[in-house]
Amino acid sequence: MSEEIKNTEKGGISVEIEHIFPIIKKWLYSEKEIFLREIVSNACDAVTKLKRLTSLGEAQIDDENYKITVTVDKEARTLTVSDNGIGMTEDEVRRYICQIALSGALEFIEKYEGKDSKDAADNGIIGHFGLGFYSAFMVSDTVDVITRSYTSDTAVKWVCSEAGEYEITTDYTRDGRGTDVVMHIMENESEFLEEYRIREMLDKYCSFMPVEIYLKSENAKDDSSDDKKEDEPKPVNDTHPLWQKNPSDCTDEEYDEFYHKVFRDYREPLFHIHLNADYPLNFRGILYFPRLSHEYDNLEGQVKLYYNQVFVADNIKEVIPEFLLMLKGVLDCPELPLNVSRSYLQNSGYVAKISAHIVKKVADKLCSMFNLERENYEKLWEDLKTFVEYGCLRDRKFYDRVKSAIVYATTDNKYVTLDEYLEKAKEKHENTVYYTADVTAQAQYISMFAAEGIEVVVLDKMIDTQFINVVEQDNENVKFVRIDADVAGALKADGVAESNEKLCDIFKEVSGNSELKVTFELLKNEKIPAILNISEETRRMEDMMKMYRRAGNAMGDMKFPTDTSLVVNANSSLIKRLADEAESGGEKAKKIAKQIYTLALLAQRQLNADELQAFLSDSFDMLENI
Repeated sequence: MSEEIKNTEKGGISVEIEHIFPIIKKWLYSEKEIFLREIVSNACDAVTKLKRLTSLGEAQIDDENYKITVTVDKEARTLTVSDNGIGMTEDEVRRYICQIALSGALEFIEKYEGKDSKDAADNGIIGHFGLGFYSAFMVSDTVDVITRSYTSDTAVKWVCSEAGEYEITTDYTRDGRGTDVVMHIMENESEFLEEYRIREMLDKYCSFMPVEIYLKSENAKDDSSDDKKEDEPKPVNDTHPLWQKNPSDCTDEEYDEFYHKVFRDYREPLFHIHLNADYPLNFRGILYFPRLSHEYDNLEGQVKLYYNQVFVADNIKEVIPEFLLMLKGVLDCPELPLNVSRSYLQNSGYVAKISAHIVKKVADKLCSMFNLERENYEKLWEDLKTFVEYGCLRDRKFYDRVKSAIVYATTDNKYVTLDEYLEKAKEKHENTVYYTADVTAQAQYISMFAAEGIEVVVLDKMIDTQFINVVEQDNENVKFVRIDADVAGALKADGVAESNEKLCDIFKEVSGNSELKVTFELLKNEKIPAILNISEETRRMEDMMKMYRRAGNAMGDMKFPTDTSLVVNANSSLIKRLADEAESGGEKAKKIAKQIYTLALLAQRQLNADELQAFLSDSFDMLENI
């Protein structure tokens, strides 16, 4: 053991610059265009640092017209990002530019803001790790840095090739403080010399950076004339985005304008939620509820994630719960790293707290609207319904928070909560909620229930079947029953109907289903000879199979027996006549029974091609004999 200790050697890993640069060029970022975000972010940091020093009395600046200029020179094949921020001395260039992953931003924060994580998140400085600058080499074969510190009268020029070889020139000339990063674009990256492409990238990544950004082209045609005054240049970004303001200082018009500008959606959003979370979460944002075209439109949401007003990504599922991804909005999370990874997000307690906070705020907003603006809330419900139900399926805590604000549309165009419905129903059908899945197809059933004063709610989306399962689990004694699944007690007249075996046999024969259940009831509505019922359990299973088939799941092809029953109304004069015809044993009874059964089937669902052809043929024959 002692011999092994004597031969032990310690050291540090050495990486040659010519080996690391090819890796940076190819793998630093998944999208090459992010290089512009990184270089402009550095320029923004340079201005932010100088502002901070000025506020601390560490710097005396006469000209505080801070800005960043991005210049495209197609002929020279250069893309330049210039700022009038803090600049660098020769020593700082050697320290921060010549050494990979040594960030001046991190050192600045520790020196002037303290090492407390909250202070670091609040200072507005973007870069922390020092790799962002080298993203310029993803599209450049040479990069020049011309920089003049706010403390110096002369500048420093640093020139580096894609091989990592650099040279430094001191006593260089630059007008005023700040830094120019001149990127000599490679031959195969010419798209980054197109002004429209650079504008597109600035619009995507830098639209809300806190320093004004101007874009100009050295090769643009000058169409100004002596009698035409040149327009004042305008920044391409908004330095004070709406989410940074207090909600009380924002108007509805500003919220709508921001929505249209950011998401280019011509439709008005339903409403918005302005998030302003303080320590320890420390994030801000605005979420909008867009109008959905249909129940599968939820994939079109877009929640943009920002870091200190710098765009990071769209729809990060680890930050936004899946059922909220249909929303549109922005979140600015300064405690997340700019170059965030999904693995980091998945294991971040901070992200989990943000997600939980967002769910709570969304639920609170819905409940607040229901309690304070119920009339308006009901007008929006059809647009909210799918989102709320899906959220309840995905997140039990969300369901618990919003269940008191869930309303159900009725066939008479009213909205009721579950408690309100059950209160009205307790005398006629206690703890049973009757619903329709198709107001048109089930019109006969609806009229029967309406005649007895029974309220029917409308659940006509595929997701409804899954949702009412959740409601039933939460309310053990409550059962949802579709109006064509059972004969409500309130529809029945007094007395007991006698069975008729001959009619049972005839209906089984004409239906083509020897297993058909035929029962006899005394219904109050004497005009209806028979109704066809399919059990609630069977129908829910069929709906589940439809969802599986839509999702491409093989389980959707499984077949289950259908629990169908024909309820014959013994109070119907037509059924009484049919019973008399059946006693005579003629073919006329079968024709009448076939027509009654088909009409009952038609009231329950759409006929298939063969059923429709037979029904029309029988109807024509009957008309011929009138």
